[in-house]
Amino acid sequence: MDLEKFEVYTEIEIPGLRHIKSGKVREIFDLGDHLLMVASDRVSAFDYIIPNGVPRKGEILTQISNFWFKHLESIVPNHLVDPGDLPQYEELFSNNAALLNGRSIVVKKCEPLAIECVVRGYLTGSGLSDYKKTGTICGLELPQGLGNGSRLPEPVFTPATKAEEGHDENISFDQAKEIVGPELAERVKDLSLKLYSAAHDHALSKGIIIADTKFEFGIYNGELILIDEVITPDSSRFWPAQCLMEGAPIQYSFDKQIVRNYLLSTDWNKNSEPPPLPEKLVVNLSSIYQFVFKLLAS
Repeated sequence: MDLEKFEVYTEIEIPGLRHIKSGKVREIFDLGDHLLMVASDRVSAFDYIIPNGVPRKGEILTQISNFWFKHLESIVPNHLVDPGDLPQYEELFSNNAALLNGRSIVVKKCEPLAIECVVRGYLTGSGLSDYKKTGTICGLELPQGLGNGSRLPEPVFTPATKAEEGHDENISFDQAKEIVGPELAERVKDLSLKLYSAAHDHALSKGIIIADTKFEFGIYNGELILIDEVITPDSSRFWPAQCLMEGAPIQYSFDKQIVRNYLLSTDWNKNSEPPPLPEKLVVNLSSIYQFVFKLLAS
């Protein structure tokens, strides 16, 4: 890939639109009764944004999310709105086509729930760390003898706090009930497990294991809906099924774990701006994201 052929969007501004919020990757703008979400090409790791972006990353992340929104809409409605229903969007798009094409969505304004809905089907990451210390994940008992990459007897729901800054923290289901209420906590748990199982089965049929992922929900006109991004290489662990090695210290991945691995190989102290990614890694990451999308949508 010739990086010079692609414009990398790390800073996103849209003249005339009120900017509401910046995430690590996405920018959110006000469209009156709706919101415009635009995915940048920024990359984050260890709660820091990497100085250089990855070509087409925001575009591919958006297309992957859109695929899952459509694939999973029979389980739960989502926040997507057809921009063709908004007269003002046509002019907005024509004036900003290069920026918005493929990397933007129009969504309903809703009240987001204050928890991350994490589902784990395999033992790895912070779940593995908890398991090694306590034999549990978020207070859930697991069988003995599991290792990195072990498939769990059944997927588990392990909610987390939704931090505006810093890292989300795992919490117990009882804590989640205290935050959003018992009835709503039970509903999002049930939906999250159903969504994960449906997505896992589809991905596995394409040769990809979704080891874990997170969902976000909101309330719109009294209805619970799926929002934000869905099962992307930024919010999930994707493993090639044929390369799974249970117990191996590192699993080969189709996600941004390669960025974390690179940073861990440097002398960066995790308390300052991280170093830029080498060009070879940038090319590799862009190719991985595009490959995942083609596999899932094929």
